[in-house]
Amino acid sequence: MRLTSSGRESQDLTALKMKLSLFWALGIFGLFWPGIVPAESDPIAVPQIEATISVDGELNEPFWQQARQVELPVQTFPGENTPAPVATMVYLVDNGESLLVAFRAEDPDPSAIRAFFRDRDSAFQDDFVGVALDTFNDERRALEFFANAYGAQMDLILDDVNDNEDESWDAIWDAAGKVHDFGYVVEMDIPYSALQLPAESDGPRIWGIDLLRFYPRDFRYRLSNNPQQRGLNCYLCQLEKFEGFSNAKQGRDIEITPTITVTRNEQREEVTDDRLISGDVDIEPGLDVSWGITPNITLNGTLNPDFSQVEADVAQLDVNTTFALFFPERRPFFLEGADFFETPIDAVYTRSVVDPDYGLRMTGKTGANAFGVFLADDTVTNFLLPGSLGSDLATLDQSSTNAVVRYRRDILNNSSVGVLLTARQGDDYHNHVGGVDGLLRLTDSDSITFQYLMADSENPDSVVADFGLAQETSGDGLRVSYEHNERNWFSSLRYEDYDDEFRADLGFFSRNNFDRVVVGAGYRWWGEADKNWWNRIQIYSDYDITHDNDGLLLEEELEFSANIQGPLQSFVSVGFGARDRFFDGVLFRENFYSAYAEAQPWSGVRFELFGRFGDQIDFANTQLGDLVQINPEVDLNLGKHFSLSLDHTYQRLKRDAGEIFTANQTDLRLSYQFNLRQRLRLTVQYTDVERNQALHRDEVDERSERLGTQLIYSYKVNPRTVLFAGYSDNGLDNDAVNSLVTTSRTLFVKLGYAWEPTF
Repeated sequence: MRLTSSGRESQDLTALKMKLSLFWALGIFGLFWPGIVPAESDPIAVPQIEATISVDGELNEPFWQQARQVELPVQTFPGENTPAPVATMVYLVDNGESLLVAFRAEDPDPSAIRAFFRDRDSAFQDDFVGVALDTFNDERRALEFFANAYGAQMDLILDDVNDNEDESWDAIWDAAGKVHDFGYVVEMDIPYSALQLPAESDGPRIWGIDLLRFYPRDFRYRLSNNPQQRGLNCYLCQLEKFEGFSNAKQGRDIEITPTITVTRNEQREEVTDDRLISGDVDIEPGLDVSWGITPNITLNGTLNPDFSQVEADVAQLDVNTTFALFFPERRPFFLEGADFFETPIDAVYTRSVVDPDYGLRMTGKTGANAFGVFLADDTVTNFLLPGSLGSDLATLDQSSTNAVVRYRRDILNNSSVGVLLTARQGDDYHNHVGGVDGLLRLTDSDSITFQYLMADSENPDSVVADFGLAQETSGDGLRVSYEHNERNWFSSLRYEDYDDEFRADLGFFSRNNFDRVVVGAGYRWWGEADKNWWNRIQIYSDYDITHDNDGLLLEEELEFSANIQGPLQSFVSVGFGARDRFFDGVLFRENFYSAYAEAQPWSGVRFELFGRFGDQIDFANTQLGDLVQINPEVDLNLGKHFSLSLDHTYQRLKRDAGEIFTANQTDLRLSYQFNLRQRLRLTVQYTDVERNQALHRDEVDERSERLGTQLIYSYKVNPRTVLFAGYSDNGLDNDAVNSLVTTSRTLFVKLGYAWEPTF
């Protein structure tokens, strides 16, 4: 924390004492609060049978007759624990190496089943079934395995502590689906090697299990073996308990995945150059190793990894914004166990590690203790420099070492406290961050989350000169939120406070030097299927006020919204608000309106439409403009194999003298899924921005265009045994060239093979 005077020092020390006192009060309160104590019942036994399965969507193996059979009698949405509209029977068997699961999903009209051949993690709008496994029975984290009626796989990690589902996690397991004249059947073989498990025991284990079917027709029905209490602030605490799995253990000790990536690039050094310059063919071997040290602790290592992304990011329009854009992590090494590093403040964002030569990661859980550690070098050192009104990107011409240590301990029945440490270290640069956080579930409807972090940084001479920072800086940050969630009423209160020198260079932290209070409340009405045409109506309002550390008002906003869920799987929301927002020495009043609608009227057809209208600051020229923003999105399935996704953004900002800018951005993706393993995808991304030079105080291009295309063929045996082959290019047009010029081309092939040696 920067101390500029004795008065400032006293003020800062007082604020620090208040933050630490608040943290300790929350921690001590949590240790003695009784928490949520769910009702207990006898667990359901899952038989262990010596069984070999042919995963084909046919229930023709004899052992299924000896399986534990569980019906899905409950509709938890849109109905509130009402009878399921269709019959589903689930079969569970433990064969000592895997959990075998089969779903017999009956349908009165099998021709209406909504399912398509899709790539992994892409079938959430289809008819699908699956299972959520709380293997530690700690009601905090579950692994989810789903498959649609054709067997397209989806797997996720559900973090009930941070209320988050992460579909980027991929496990090696098997599934197949087949449509029959009575409905469809899905079979799953989930190896215990794909799970993290508690320490081995001599007797049976107890897991929390949710068995699920999603039945999308006019409404999207959620069917389960577990009733769901609306307004309860934990999901996993409501799961039925299953007993068995006595021999469940790490089925493998080591998985070795060698990779090879071959690329050839052509590019122009300057957009005005006459031609593309061809590069050499680049051959990059790599190696990933995963070692199950114990059933619940895993060590991962990577050497010379190919950290380039195969699929292009979803296009985002970077016009009239002062803060950095966020792109999700997609690289396999960082994805596994990513939920271990999540905290209320985004202090860990692994895409900040751009180009490492090696990486190590260890994650695990023993009893009430969960931990995660990762270490990686980075040949490129980029980091965000946050501010109260915008963020900058700093780039250092040096490598850095990056490390994260995360520890979390479960307390009470559904609460936790944790510690986070991060470090980036270079020759004359470092950023160290450390602090504490927690989740305290006070009652069935009330919870508190908090995090306090302290950071210190050493800035190299180039950063000091370019951005006017001191050589050494330090600061702290605090975020505390309270949530109250009943069946009908819900409310929240959040407080944040960040020093002007607080940074989290390994995270996605783009704003500091502010304190904010946000208070909101809302009410829900729930429809009844036999009485109402709608599922849910909700109204909500919030108020927030933000100041910088010197007390200057940065923003004050009041906002209202209302939404309704109805037939055709529709959702409609409208909102309006007003805010005073400070920028570049001026306090502007912005009045705005928004509307959003989505629906899935037919199988394989989905659309969204978002609109925003009203006042918007023109940040380039420090003036108020009139904004129109429209975002249509369409997803179409043409037959069982071909799909189209179109996402467009239109923005226009004007004032009385004319239009300041008009921007259009299109992201088009065409896919042909030959089968569940093979796909061909074409991606086209086009951005066109026109600016009125007379209304800009700085020199700008009157028109700029960008065009990127990518064609990829993929063959996936499993998430790590893969083949990718593709082509991509990028083009640019601006006032300097007056025509669309190809600036780069790339051809690439990537091959990976997952090998599990037996010793």
